[in-house]
Amino acid sequence: MFTEKKIGFGITGSFCSINNVFELIEQLQNNGAEIFCFVTPNVFNLDNRFNNASELIKKLEDITKKSVVSEITEAEKFGPFCPLDCMVIAPITGNSLAKFANGITDNAVLMSAKTTLRNRKPVVLAPFTNDALGINGTNIMKLMNTKKIFFVPFGQDDPIKKPTSMTSDIKKLRDTINEAMKERQIQPVIIENFHHE
Repeated sequence: MFTEKKIGFGITGSFCSINNVFELIEQLQNNGAEIFCFVTPNVFNLDNRFNNASELIKKLEDITKKSVVSEITEAEKFGPFCPLDCMVIAPITGNSLAKFANGITDNAVLMSAKTTLRNRKPVVLAPFTNDALGINGTNIMKLMNTKKIFFVPFGQDDPIKKPTSMTSDIKKLRDTINEAMKERQIQPVIIENFHHE
């Protein structure tokens, strides 16, 4: 499905969601993709209750057999010298969504997304944010209405306790990428009665 495709995989600081992506990266590789991983400074530097930062980076590098890109200067090279066929950001936090929607490029993940759009290739976003139906709602809609940006289907994960929170169905990531590379948004993009595991 992804034979000889170069796919960037950006990871931002939704720490509770990061462990879900390792298997997906391996699946993409098994489907023929060449994966390049990008991380934000928080992911690269911060230990948390879900992961030790250095161990997380090592695991990504062991899977891809490539160094993780953590600096803007490294990420910028993927525009002219190693263009990606698709850039994925999974998970993408509300903070990163807000920056991306407003043209702020202050880390390797956002720079790689910017260079991918510059090359007119798709960017796939998998939101994990507590304020999707709050102040970040306008940013999500802005990105959803931007050419070459596609979303992994997402929905409210706990409407009673966290009524503004939405998370992506990460199991739909591979199909979302496949559709995005055909210039199509997978549907439905908003999932009803979704419970993130």
